[in-house]
Amino acid sequence: MQIEPTAIEGVWILTPRRHADARGWFEESWNRDRMREAGFDLDWAQDNHSMSIAAGTVRGLHYQAPPRAQAKLVRVLAGAILDVAVDAREGSPSFGAHVAVELSAANGRQLLIPEGFLHGFVTREPMTHVAYKCTDTWSPAHDGAVAWDDPDLAIDWGVDPAAAHLSDKDRAAPRWRDWTTPFRMGDRP
Repeated sequence: MQIEPTAIEGVWILTPRRHADARGWFEESWNRDRMREAGFDLDWAQDNHSMSIAAGTVRGLHYQAPPRAQAKLVRVLAGAILDVAVDAREGSPSFGAHVAVELSAANGRQLLIPEGFLHGFVTREPMTHVAYKCTDTWSPAHDGAVAWDDPDLAIDWGVDPAAAHLSDKDRAAPRWRDWTTPFRMGDRP
């Protein structure tokens, strides 16, 4: 497994090794023991799988507030996305900054996002399947969102906001400046 840091401490790009032959390839997308040796001791509680029909589908920016905050490991099973993590930890030197990484079935990259971050993605191809592991189960009482296209966050999603495919939840999400973060630097990693 190749492990690369990103511009924001705590967010990592993981690229599993693919073993190819005439039939195709095999990869080990997560190995608890190997990842613990590398310093990642995560207790996964839920696996999610989303399918987006159209390119330009935006899901996010979502979070789950403490005490039900979630770390996530995101990967693409079919298609491609731009995956985005925004540091929402008040007191963090990178508060409000983001990392955007192209994940695809072809490149096999995964994004490991710790608790305290907003998460979202936009599909680059139709019929894109995204799978992600979470360290806590979904809790509607702790679920929230921030406007994905907020100019204060300055995220280049590569999609015209008027043409983006959105949920009602994402259309109604508050702006960054109108939102109060539930995350503090130094809370659980």
